[in-house]
Amino acid sequence: MDLLLNYPLISALVAIFFAQAVKVPLEFLATRKFDVRLAFSTGGMPSSHSAAVTSLATAVGISEGFSSPFFAISFVLAVIVMFDATGVRRHAGEQAIAINRLVEDWNTFMSEAKKWPKKEQQEKQQKLKELLGHQPIEVFFGALTGIIIAIIMYGIYNL
Repeated sequence: MDLLLNYPLISALVAIFFAQAVKVPLEFLATRKFDVRLAFSTGGMPSSHSAAVTSLATAVGISEGFSSPFFAISFVLAVIVMFDATGVRRHAGEQAIAINRLVEDWNTFMSEAKKWPKKEQQEKQQKLKELLGHQPIEVFFGALTGIIIAIIMYGIYNL
């Protein structure tokens, strides 16, 4: 049960769940489309990865001190995760978009060029996941979410 008293861990987990859950209403407000699958997918606003690592780093800083080696470790981890979210993972998502377009164009060409035997649509194409990484603004708001949640959780843990 000591695990439930681990403020930095609980703070990071709450930040993940909150950031994932809030994606659904934010997407609805922006597009008027209700898609509960966003709560279980990567990418989108805010970044749950950024929320988690900044919440963790903030909670460690509050509980252990901002000059502690534990804060240094969690801070460096947060920077790496957020850099990766806006860099490698975002570019992988952009490549997935381009590949999916190529697959769609190829499928269109093939169906018009010759009569394809009737196959299941799923067999004809498999889309790659395009929403992998984050725009810098999504990472920023994920980080801000994490910091706010860590501060709120600190207040809850110290009641």
